[in-house]
Amino acid sequence: MAIEDDDKPRKKVTHEIGQDLSLLSVEELTERIALMTAEIERLQVAMTKKRASKDAADSFFKS
Repeated sequence: MAIEDDDKPRKKVTHEIGQDLSLLSVEELTERIALMTAEIERLQVAMTKKRASKDAADSFFKS
């Protein structure tokens, strides 16, 4: 009995910086943009938290 395409586990979407994009569909590119956008937002939140911690420490030690 043949396995249907829908029954196969989907490969997790990942992206490698500099990867050849010519073989990706528009849907795949859209998924990767969403993935990268979410990662950028996550990085910005982490950066904001680190800046706040650093600013609090700087303020405490300048007193």
